[in-house]
Amino acid sequence: MNKYIQKSIVPCYDTDLAWRMKPASFMNMAQEIANLHASELGFGYDDLITSRTAWVLSRMNMKFVRAPKWREAISLATWHKGLERLFYLRDFVISDAGGNPLVLATSSWLVIDLDTRKLVRDPNIMDESTMCSENATDAPAAKVQMPKGVAPELVMQHKVAYSDVDLNGHTNNAMYMHWAMDAVDYAMASSMPVKEATINFNHETRAGENVSIYRAVAEDVDCIRVFVEGKVGDISAFCVELVF
Repeated sequence: MNKYIQKSIVPCYDTDLAWRMKPASFMNMAQEIANLHASELGFGYDDLITSRTAWVLSRMNMKFVRAPKWREAISLATWHKGLERLFYLRDFVISDAGGNPLVLATSSWLVIDLDTRKLVRDPNIMDESTMCSENATDAPAAKVQMPKGVAPELVMQHKVAYSDVDLNGHTNNAMYMHWAMDAVDYAMASSMPVKEATINFNHETRAGENVSIYRAVAEDVDCIRVFVEGKVGDISAFCVELVF
């Protein structure tokens, strides 16, 4: 099967007012298990750092069948699907104690040179025999942009600080999702479950930089879509589509 599986109990600090797992908490879990699995297969952080390269998350799509709850026993599985055009693909599934899927996710990764910040394309970085062709979602994570014809409103400014920065010296990917959820109206975010979230990472941010965070809301017949984009000056750092 070529899958890596971890079992755990959902802790209180990963949940919100309604006891639901936060989208950013899922992203934290996903990045850690991705590294553990990659390390087991010989292309994790310690393997890549010898050549001054590193994995960088570029896109992620998460579908919440039902958000895991505080104290719930869950199982998180991950597997990689190899290189598809520009991206290395990796999927995730959280299941409950009965094996029912709760969260289905797919992610798209890049390898960068830490000194030049340029992309490294190496189809031999992983052994094809370690791949799994199963798909957690229907398609890879899509490109996200602010909807056309809508004027986004500036809702907050965030200065990148100590708690945002990871071991590579830039903002950790899950923190962008924290900022995005903070940009949503609190009454909505705390009462309505997130059905789906797609995030694109467009440009890294570092300590001391000021990120302007914009929001646009679009209402469909059966859901509300909230788009959140963070910019440093005129440069888009990230863009998120949240479906409630």
